[in-house]
Amino acid sequence: MDLDHPLSMTVYDLPSPQEAAHEDSKRTSKGRLLMIAVFLTCAAPVVLSYLTYYVIRPTTIKSYGELIQPTRSIPDLQVQVLARPNSEKPLLHDKLSELKGQWLLMSLSSGICNEACEKTLYFQRQIHTALGREKDRVDRVWLVLGEGSVAPELVKAVGDSWIIKASEKDVSTWFEMQAIEKNMTPNAAKIQEFLYLVDPMGELMMKFPSTGEIDTAPKIRRDIERLLRASESWDLAGRNALPAQPKLNNPTTDLPKSDIEKK
Repeated sequence: MDLDHPLSMTVYDLPSPQEAAHEDSKRTSKGRLLMIAVFLTCAAPVVLSYLTYYVIRPTTIKSYGELIQPTRSIPDLQVQVLARPNSEKPLLHDKLSELKGQWLLMSLSSGICNEACEKTLYFQRQIHTALGREKDRVDRVWLVLGEGSVAPELVKAVGDSWIIKASEKDVSTWFEMQAIEKNMTPNAAKIQEFLYLVDPMGELMMKFPSTGEIDTAPKIRRDIERLLRASESWDLAGRNALPAQPKLNNPTTDLPKSDIEKK
């Protein structure tokens, strides 16, 4: 038989209406599932970020330094400046509050600096140097308490730092404000056991043990670096005019939670 003859052609039956409707339903379901999969893929990062921030995130912040809460504003004390960093101009009125505008890493001792005091000053200097180019945003301050004189060779050894003589009573009142509020006598010896950090707004907000060892210096440096990163949008090197309300209520709590390490 001739292959072109109509009778030689294969004839297929048309699908029934029921089968056609079933196929359309399958295609519709498949399309919907595909759309849902695409939506979930796009929405997953947003959902996970909200879940992490509001549900999974830690409820406490851990750092090597101890937060001082509430913070304490730097007082308007009359002081005597014995030495200052080479890049700094003299204070206009020799007021401690004029140091605002920079992060301050402070140590305290009497003018008769013993071996422990010298070690603290060296430790303070090493931490500051380890900040690298960010160290220009931080000033070292040695508060000399009382009336004792400071040896000229020690002034030279301390290097590029503020050396400021202040009243022991006034400084103790600033650092031990909470003790005074509880009718307790400030302990001048106790406050000399720490290094202190003051933010650019003049708020005393963190302290570190001053009897540091080699393994503790990097921990202090990391704490300071995190605070510097958190404030870099408004704080610049040098004593510049700051915004009216740039200070964080609690600078450390606003850091990324993954950046805070436990001692």
